[in-house]
Order: sequence, then structure tokens, then C-alpha cells
Amino acid sequence: MASGSDRNPIIIGGLPSQVPDFDPEETREWLDSLDAAIDERGRERARYLMLRLIERAREKRVAVPEMRSTDYVNTIPTKSEPFFPGNEEIERKILNATRWNAAVMVSRAQRPGIGVGGHIATFASSASLYDVGFNHFFRGKDEGDGGDQVFFQGHASPGIYARAFLLDRLSEQHLDAFRQEKSRAPYGLSSYPHPRLMPDFWEFPTVSMGLGPIGAIYQARMNRYMHAREIADTSKSHVWAFLGDGEMDEPESLGQLTIAAREGLDNLTFVVNCNLQRLDGPVRGNGKVIQELESVFRGAGWNVIKLIWDRSWDPLLAQDRDGILVNRMNTTPDGQYQTYATESGAYIRDHFFGDDQRLRAMVEGMTDDQILHLGRGGHDHRKIYAAFKAAVEHTGQPTVILAKTVKGWTLGPNFEGRNATHQMKKLTVADLKGFRDRLHLPISDQQLESGLPPYYHPGRDSEEIQYMHDRRTSLGGYVPTRVVRAKPLALPDDKAYATVKKGSGQQSIATTMAFVRLLKDLMRDKELGRRFVLIAPDEYRTFGMDSFFPSAKIYNPLGQQYESVDRELLLAYKESPTGQMLHDGISEAGCTASLIAAGSAYATHGEPLIPVYVFYSMFGFQRTGDQFWQMSDQLARGFVLGATAGRTTLTGEGLQHADGHSQLLASTNPGCVAYDPAYGYEIAHIVQDGLRRMYGPDSEDVFYYLTVYNEPLQHPAEPDDVDVEGILKGIHRVSSGTAGSTPAQILASGVAVPWALEAQRILAEEWDVRADVWSATSWNELRREAVDVERRNLLHPEEDARVPYITRKLTGSEGPFVAVSDWMRSVPDQIARWIPGTYQSLGADGFGFADTRGAARRFFHIDAQSIVLGVLTELAKEGKVERSSLKQAIDRYQLLDVAAADPGAAGGDA
Repeated sequence: MASGSDRNPIIIGGLPSQVPDFDPEETREWLDSLDAAIDERGRERARYLMLRLIERAREKRVAVPEMRSTDYVNTIPTKSEPFFPGNEEIERKILNATRWNAAVMVSRAQRPGIGVGGHIATFASSASLYDVGFNHFFRGKDEGDGGDQVFFQGHASPGIYARAFLLDRLSEQHLDAFRQEKSRAPYGLSSYPHPRLMPDFWEFPTVSMGLGPIGAIYQARMNRYMHAREIADTSKSHVWAFLGDGEMDEPESLGQLTIAAREGLDNLTFVVNCNLQRLDGPVRGNGKVIQELESVFRGAGWNVIKLIWDRSWDPLLAQDRDGILVNRMNTTPDGQYQTYATESGAYIRDHFFGDDQRLRAMVEGMTDDQILHLGRGGHDHRKIYAAFKAAVEHTGQPTVILAKTVKGWTLGPNFEGRNATHQMKKLTVADLKGFRDRLHLPISDQQLESGLPPYYHPGRDSEEIQYMHDRRTSLGGYVPTRVVRAKPLALPDDKAYATVKKGSGQQSIATTMAFVRLLKDLMRDKELGRRFVLIAPDEYRTFGMDSFFPSAKIYNPLGQQYESVDRELLLAYKESPTGQMLHDGISEAGCTASLIAAGSAYATHGEPLIPVYVFYSMFGFQRTGDQFWQMSDQLARGFVLGATAGRTTLTGEGLQHADGHSQLLASTNPGCVAYDPAYGYEIAHIVQDGLRRMYGPDSEDVFYYLTVYNEPLQHPAEPDDVDVEGILKGIHRVSSGTAGSTPAQILASGVAVPWALEAQRILAEEWDVRADVWSATSWNELRREAVDVERRNLLHPEEDARVPYITRKLTGSEGPFVAVSDWMRSVPDQIARWIPGTYQSLGADGFGFADTRGAARRFFHIDAQSIVLGVLTELAKEGKVERSSLKQAIDRYQLLDVAAADPGAAGGDA
């Protein structure tokens, strides 16, 4: 056996250890050549030769290990920069006006009596990046397609408003109404990109950091999906995401990079504004965030373009024959670069160039002022244009541009590069004068000293404004703009819902299966069926949706390049470039991003899609609740299915799978219409109404959340006198008591309805109580309607007071009223104040655990026997039954003994 240096090493830097050496003599010649280059020309020269060899190897398609990190210089060499097609002088004037108005808008928003704040430093650092995009790259929607999709960094919104002002899209009244959306209506401007608040302007909400990056990835993927399925021609659409280097610490920012690379999303560009600062301090004071991000993105399979230095560095880098300048750039930490951004030219000469004679010699002919103005690439239009052009022309990979900037750039020494600059909102008169001088704007001292600083507009007929309009006309219209071109869908008639309304007969099925059966029927509709987008986090089989594999197929742009291990089975796993199902892996965040992109396609591309996202209910609103807010903000529509819902239906899985609160979390989202149905026919009416509300002639910007269960039960057929209004508004009677002399009412939802019906039987047979059972299909909608009624009554005291629906519905039904569900009591307690009688609730408060369903329900005291006790307790309070009967019931049903409960159906049934 070979030993020592004669052995091939294990993998080092991606080099394979198992490749045999067929010509050791030739290998030795190459190694000797490298040794000679190092000995005679030095390590830097040898390194350069090795890099050129790697570059040539890639050009010749020779597989070599990927470099995870390159030198701290621009990726695009000066000699390779393309011709800049714009008028840089005019663009500089435009940008100066934009910078001024953005800063003044925020400063004026801090005027006495208002004080609503804002952020100016982020846009100041990224202004040039946006300006090049607006002037040369971002496509509008005037050509009739979706144009480009631009995810603007949330804190940069003042700059976007300032540019819209120059283009006469916004007025001075709008700018002065920044962050005063109600008090200055209809001129109010939202603080950040909020489509729900400004539905004709913003397209994508991004200020909840980390959601912009993941949203952009899945938007680019959705564009490809829609094109592959011939729903919309998105071939010209490019997705741009403008992000912050501090924002990249959010898990959602980097967590799904590989899907973009895996699917070759070359229609996607990230532009990371690397101003080296978070909100309170440096991003990586002791490190180098650009180098770190380069490694991460390269490792994930992205094309990386570093944009670090502006053109003033080009002559110095051209002199750097020994690599000493590049080495200094490589070894200087970000915290020191941040200091250089705030210090003098003399300081930079002494500390960056000064301790090496070769470096100092490079700048001997430069003044301190010239050294001070050695700038960063993110502020150089020509360098930015080269990076953007390379990004949109690159094929096969998504691209990230890592652009180095200075936070607060041009705002003056009190702002530039300061740790506190993110929170600085107001410029002093001295700041304004320095800022004006820096931007060369024709604003007098008197204008700055006599009150609020003025906005600046060069005039509608000026060459700057005409240039802006011409550039946007050539690129297809103004950005950002949100346009809804989608037409209402032709919705199926009642026949599509007939099967589910018939019930399940003698078969026991879960409500999850009832929904899947309905979905199959709806997908058979020729027009509507193709618009469904099925989404699940690697759990289609769990939810019984594997039956769609053979027909709808799983979307994969590469198709299926292997023989599936289950290919002989009827429900074999099947991938296709035109597949309808999105199988996003074990990533609820990724699935929710797909849901949002699909649910807003009616606006983004003018083609409605109907996403159906199904997941373990515990991992929806609890895990990705921020994204559901993003969904509401983006005015997205669709169906969200919290499957295996409730705290006691999936008890074999234990605490972290036991959801007893998602309905409560859903109630906090104003754009979410949430239901907890018990039977298939309820689901049919809810889905039919949801399609009408979201995709019909008078479409609404809502999404539907249905909690469905994995517990089998027999679904009754829809009754002849079905109360459709009650189902949709939130409550209807499913069973009137027919025996017993003492009346009571039981309100139940979801899987608890069968328990309530069993309690109804026991109460009649054993306690002479005649109980009616109501299915509360939506506690949330009942409360929402009641709150709206109370608000209306509060503001219209001169009119007859209206009565909430829940009160009207239950008036005349003699109580007491006992509510029960598989949720914590806070869910049914939402309607307590509007119940026309005494009210009590039973619920699954506390952590879930692993046990049988029966044991869990006995533990939480929500099973049928516990409902009996609850009703008797309320009747005893009213003196309608003897109080001694309560202890009798506890003893008779062994309610204190969890083990005495009927274990019920197996906990894992789907």
C-alpha cells in the first residue's frame, strides 16, 4: 500500500481522490512548472496563472472545483465593461433631484405636530442601483404582459416615491402625506411597499425582512411554471430583488437559494446592497460580508457578480503588479472600511496605504481629497450597468450582485457610514446646505432657513424629466405599477359539488378526504381545472392527494430523468415539465411563497391561478404567519388547508403536531376567511362561495383557510332544508333535540360535532335534556360580523341598532349554550358577548401530547361525556337540574380517569 505523499489525498477543495494518474511524468512536469513560477515570479504571479488556468478550463468545459471566494475586487474587469448607453450627466442630475426629495420628504415628516418618521440612509446608499435599473432595465406593463417584477427594499421606499414625484405620478401633497394614510387621505403614502394600502402602485410587500428574497425566488419560479403550462407568456419577465446585507441574516433570505439554482432560474437577479451596516452597527465588523455571501451563493449554485470599487480605483489596480493592493483589500475587515467611509483622505492615506511603501507609492501623486473620493462600486452608474447587463444576459443560473455602498451616501458627515444613521430622520439646516451643495441643486440658503426645506423639481419640460419619461416609455411603462387585467372566471355550476353533498354513505372518511374528492371534481372543469395549483410540503400522500400524481403530475422543469421506484403502482410518483403540482420539499416557507406567487398571478400576469396549499395545521399560521400577513398585503387569493387539525386528532405525533390554536391565529389576519367545517356538504358550500368571492365578477382580496381533519366519520347527505346562509355566515343547526323536557343548546365545530351529537343522545336518554346541536362552521366570521355591527352602531346612534347575526340566529333557542371544539377555549369564546343567554365553552387548552384520541379528549374534557357534564353544570346553575347530578355524571362516566375513555379511532388515520 502506498503511503505518505505517494497516496492520493482525500478530497481537498472539491478534488476527487479516486481519479487514477495515468501519466505521472506529465503530472510532475506541470507541478515543476508551478514550483518554478512560484520561485522565479512569486506567489502572486503563480496565483494569477492558476486562476487563469481555471478560467480557461471552464471555458473548455473541463470540470474543476468551484472557487467559493474570489479576490475583493469587481468580478467584471474594466476591459470587459460594455458601452454605457445612457447620458451619465443627465442621469446624475436626475439622481441628485431624487436623492434630495427622498431625504426632504422624510425630514418634513418629522415636522412639529406630525413626527411620523421614516428612513433615508438606506435609499441614500442604494439610489444609484435603483436609478440604473429604472433607466435601463426594469420593464413595465404597457406591452400587455407582466413586465418585470421588482421587489424593492422596504426601507428604500422614500426614494421610489421621490422618483415618482419627478415623473408626475405623485404630487407634493402626496409627499407631504408620507406615513399619514388616513389623516391625509386620499394623498397618504404608506411607509413601506404595501399593495393593500396602495393597490395601484406597489406590487410586492418586502419590509418584513427575509420575505422579499424568498418571495422573489418563488415569483421567478412561478413565472417559469406559468410559461411551461402555457397559462401566460412570461419569457420576457425578469425578477429583481433589492436586498440589504444585514437582511441576509434572516433564515428566509438564504434558506431556499438552492431551488433557484436547481431549476436554473436565470430570470432572477438579487441585488444585495452591501453598505456593511445593520440597523445599529456593522454587519460583519471583524469579517467581510461580501466574501461570506459570495461563498454562500456560489456554494448554492448561483452566478455571483461582485461590484465593489468604482472607476477611480481602476488606475491603481492596473498598477498592482505584485497584488499588494488586492491583498490589502482582501485583508481589511468591514468595520475598518466603515471607518474609512467617515474619515479624511489623510487618514486613509496613513492607515490603508501608509504602512507599505509600495502601496504608498501608488497614491503619491494623489491629493488627500482624491484619495477621499476613491469610491465604492454601488455608486458608479457605469459599473452598475455592466453588472446588471451581465446578470440579465447570464443563462442557466440565477445571479446575485453584491454591490458595495456607503449607508447615508451624500447625506453629509453626520449621516454617512454612522452606526446610528438608520434611525436618523431629520436634517438640520447645516446638513441641508451641505447636502444641497453636494448635489449641486439651485436652492437658496433663504429657502432652507425660512421653514420646511422645499422639494426640488427641474421642470416638466426640462431635459432631465423628458429623459426619464423617454426611458420609461422605451422600457414599457412606469415602475412600480400594479395593474389588474384578469377577467372573472367562469365558475362551475352546482353539479360540480353534487357528489360531496351526497355524503359518504356507510363509508367513514375524514374531512380532508371530503375536500380532496371535491377538488377532483372541480379539476375536471375544462376552464377552471387548469388553473388550480396544488401545493404541499412533501406531504401529498399524508393528505390523500397522491391520487393526483398520475394525472396532474409534479412540476419539474427538467421532467423525470429516472425510472420511479413505484412506477408499477397506480399512484406512481410522476414528474413533468408541465406538471400542475408544486412539491416544494420540507419547507412550509417555500410552499407559502409559492402560494403567494400563485395567488397574486391575477394581478402580476393578468391570469388567475387558484392555489390550494395543504399542510399540517400546526405548521401554518404558527410557523409562517408572517408570510400569511404578506399574502394579505399582496392581495393574494386562494385556499389554505390546515390538515390534521385540532389538538387531539393527531395525538400519536405529540406536542409539536397538536394544533389547538391556528384558528385563533387566523382570526388576527383581516384578509383571512377561516372555517372549521364538520361535513362534506359544508365544505362544498364554503368552497363554492370562496371561488365566487375570490374569482367571480365582484372579486374580493381575501384568502380562505379551512381546517380539516384526519379522523374518519360518516358524512351525512346535505339536508333538503340546508341552511346555506348559516353555513357561510358561521353557524347552522344540524340536529334539533327530539326527546327530553329540559332545553339546552350545544355549539360545536369541526371534529367536535360528532361528540356533540353523541352528547345530545346521552342527555336525552339519561338526563331528560333536549339539546339542539349547532355546527359553528366559523367562530371567526361570526365574531368579525358582530364587531362590524357594533362599530356601525357606535357611529350611527341616531339609527336603529342592528343585531349581530349570531344573536339573531340563536334568539328563540332556549339555553344554556355550551360550546365545544378541538381548539383552545379562546376560539369559541370569541362570540361569548353576543350569545342570547348563559354561555360556557369547553376546549383543549394546554400542550398536546401523544396518546389515544379518546384519552386526550377525556384529559381536556371535550369528549361527549364531558359535554354532557358541561350542559348539566350550566343547567344546575339555572336551577333546572339538581346539583347532585353533576357528581353522579362524573362518577358514571369516570370523567376523572383518562384511561377509562374509549380510545376511539386510531390516531394516525388520514
